[in-house]
Amino acid sequence: MRRLAAVLFVALVAWPASAQTRKPARKPAPPPALKTVAPEMTCPYPLGVGVSSQQEFCDVMSGRDPSAGVIVRLPPHKGPVTLTFDLHNRHTYSEEQTKANRAYARYTATVGVFAMDNTLISRAIVQSEFRRVGDLVDRIGGGAGPGGVKAVAPTGTEPISITIPEAENAVSIVGEKLTVDRVDGSATYASPGRPIAVINNVMIEYRPGPVPKTQRKDR
Repeated sequence: MRRLAAVLFVALVAWPASAQTRKPARKPAPPPALKTVAPEMTCPYPLGVGVSSQQEFCDVMSGRDPSAGVIVRLPPHKGPVTLTFDLHNRHTYSEEQTKANRAYARYTATVGVFAMDNTLISRAIVQSEFRRVGDLVDRIGGGAGPGGVKAVAPTGTEPISITIPEAENAVSIVGEKLTVDRVDGSATYASPGRPIAVINNVMIEYRPGPVPKTQRKDR
């Protein structure tokens, strides 16, 4: 009996470690799901609310200072952020010119998306033609015209998608230049403070990241 017990003891000691019960390895937590939201945004020059769409439209002015542009703030995120918006040209509607077949205009507007340190991230361009009132994207309420609409309205639509580097916490949309071709000639505008284009439907897609820790101040 003692001999049998000794044999069993030796067998157990010699049992390979791999045969022993192991705890299953913990799987890494899946990354947070992507979120698509309307970001916090500062529009220094709001054009107004569309009568049909009920969406807010924002004028993009020409300039060289990102702090004076349309600022889009990004929540805490991990990885790059995708910024999307609709870019429009800006037309001043005249019923008289339209009836006289002199309302034709071809617009080419260029805007830049900048980091707050004035580093260019990307450019966006919208090109469109206006001939009749049906070419307007929407009429803007709050004006003195018939039906209480403004004469200025967005025309043409270019969906824009721009990838923002992970390091950025905010970006600025700034107008760069506008070229207008009319029946009586062409002109290009780039001087600071001039309306260049119109944007709306601003959205971001991002993967949530940890909230940055704030340093505690000694009292």
